Amino acid sequence: MPAERGKRGAPRPEKICPVCSRPFQWRKKWERDWENVRYCSDACRRGTPRGGVRPA
Repeated sequence: MPAERGKRGAPRPEKICPVCSRPFQWRKKWERDWENVRYCSDACRRGTPRGGVRPA
């Protein structure tokens, strides 16, 4: 029997990106460094958020 898709477990931790103000959730690749993760994407880390709108 295949593994169930979309199976819900415990809620994942969430943070707010300081550049685009969007919430983003914990990812497996951030497992060891979650405390230091500040941005939702590389674009926001560079200061150019998604959508091409620069912060005021």
